[in-house]
Amino acid sequence: MTDEDLRAELERLKAENERLRSQRGRVSLKVSEKGGVSVYGLGRFPVTLYKEQWTKLLAMADEILAFIKEHDAELKAKPEA
Repeated sequence: MTDEDLRAELERLKAENERLRSQRGRVSLKVSEKGGVSVYGLGRFPVTLYKEQWTKLLAMADEILAFIKEHDAELKAKPEA
């Protein structure tokens, strides 16, 4: 590779790095390779469930929120970065 090629590659990588950093904290959805729904941006790894699992979980939303409220003192929250 020439110096010019290396500089161009370095600039490309810097731009990609900046783009990835700007996406931090954003939650996004994708279809996984196996056909599940993956949620990115909640933690280090995506949360992936099949559509039936998401439907079942979302139907329990009120119950989950009530549980969190009831056990608030016992639960830990991740510190804001």
